[in-house]
Amino acid sequence: MSGIATTAIVEINQTAGSYQSSIVLHCDSKCIDVKSILGLTLSLIRDKAYRLDVHGPDEAEAKKAMKEIFEKHGLAVQFGV
Repeated sequence: MSGIATTAIVEINQTAGSYQSSIVLHCDSKCIDVKSILGLTLSLIRDKAYRLDVHGPDEAEAKKAMKEIFEKHGLAVQFGV
């Protein structure tokens, strides 16, 4: 397993920060606020699949943007219901 580039972490964090919705990353037994750059730095590993829960007024737009940014950096992501 290898970590991901700092640029990927920053882009994911900045993308999430541009939405009002709550965006929570689930990885193993951890729940991380994607708007927390420290949480992302300690949690993202390239060879894992992640689940994002997105809730809020701009949820649809946030999901689309997060899917695109995760895919851009080769990270597998699914969305909770």
